[in-house]
Amino acid sequence: MAESKLMLDFAPHLDFSQILTNPILDIAARFWDDDRYQAFRVCYRSMRRIDDLVDDRKSSAGPIDSREAAQLAGLINGWLGMVRRREPTDEYHTEFYDTLERFDLPLWPWERLGKAMIFDLTHNGFATFAEFLRYSEGAAVAPASIFMHLCGISNNGAGFRRPTYDIRLAARRLAIFSYIVHILRDFEKDQKAGLNYFSDDIVTRHGLTHSEVRQVASGGEPTPSFRDLVCTYVRIGAYYQRRARRTIDSIKRYLEPRYQLSLEIIYSLYTQIFERIEPARGQFTALALAPSAGEVQTRIEETVARFVALPLKP
Repeated sequence: MAESKLMLDFAPHLDFSQILTNPILDIAARFWDDDRYQAFRVCYRSMRRIDDLVDDRKSSAGPIDSREAAQLAGLINGWLGMVRRREPTDEYHTEFYDTLERFDLPLWPWERLGKAMIFDLTHNGFATFAEFLRYSEGAAVAPASIFMHLCGISNNGAGFRRPTYDIRLAARRLAIFSYIVHILRDFEKDQKAGLNYFSDDIVTRHGLTHSEVRQVASGGEPTPSFRDLVCTYVRIGAYYQRRARRTIDSIKRYLEPRYQLSLEIIYSLYTQIFERIEPARGQFTALALAPSAGEVQTRIEETVARFVALPLKP
């Protein structure tokens, strides 16, 4: 136990004062060794390139016609083909390929993300919640799988070996819980940008139209039907939150302490946002749902203190 506790000496000395507004995954990855954190940054930068290509276009004025959709899909597939062939086009790609090789990263997360983004080009939302879940495999589970991969790799002296657990399955529940929280937290911003993540079947089930949903985001008072819609998504989020908790507990034995802690940070910070969503009485604005930097700082400190006080997984 003494040796394990020494492995946690890094925790009290981390300074998050400059990064509290960063994405939650980035905050959590700051607990890692420097080499894995840099790998995380390189990988997520590549994914942002694909994601932003689509989101930025969808947020701009005007619909995407079939010709433009095919052109953008060609750019995504062309980039993936270049990565498969390891074609170095610039200094960044050389660093990216080196990262893929050194950390034995699979390519399928980028392929699934690309598939989801191509779906985005020809759809404005989701017909059913099941369709949303299939989309999430690329948009949320794939990036989270890279995080899970980097958490679970081990160095045998000759290089890094892949985790012994299935990274997609390990990532799925936490990723979908996090994604549901994102949808609720970012509702106002997304709707104003023309982005919709509520599935048609659930919206219709509550007697709503997407136009009525947009009216709430534009400053309208939440209607009883809209509050019921949010309540349904909170129930779905709570279901995946419980499953995410069980998943984290089940894979901790495969991880070194700092990587265990990074998952606790993700779970804790998304739970902090989730707790602010009050379907019956709350408001659904960015101001109401986003914790302050001070609140995030306190939550991180509490999570670290609680983790250090618990017996470590062998």
